[in-house]
Amino acid sequence: MNAKIATMLLLASATGLAACSKKAPAELPPAPVDNTAPVTQPTTDTGGTAAPGTQAHFAGAVGSATTIYFDTDRYNIDSQDAAALQAQAQYFARYPQLTFTIEGHADERGTREYNIALGERRANSAKAYLVSMGVDPNRIAVVSYGKERPVALASNETAWAQNRRAASVMIN
Repeated sequence: MNAKIATMLLLASATGLAACSKKAPAELPPAPVDNTAPVTQPTTDTGGTAAPGTQAHFAGAVGSATTIYFDTDRYNIDSQDAAALQAQAQYFARYPQLTFTIEGHADERGTREYNIALGERRANSAKAYLVSMGVDPNRIAVVSYGKERPVALASNETAWAQNRRAASVMIN
């Protein structure tokens, strides 16, 4: 009788522990895409020698304005962000056939779920600003990577500041 009780207790505790185990996420984010642009000399087209619609052309036209940065736990657009987004809006007005994605990112602090939600709010803030500047919302896709794709790997304020961002990436 004691063997049956011991076996039942062992099975019950194993079942309880299995219920508490971490599960892998249902879907992992896609692998990073190398969207670094080769250094080109800008021409009067403001996009360098790259073809319009490429990330290199976009980066050549707007410079560092392809990415905006946020304060900790914030997703509001400040004056520096507004200037960068205005440069993007001018580029997209010049090339109305182009579509793009705004990627929202967060630093490593906080839970995965919190950072995914924060990254989405950041990307949507940038999208809303661009739409207010006349960019067609149907041209803009939004994705949040949360803390899954850091550009700086250190665990300090400098690295965290670089990872709290929304980046515009060309689709075509």
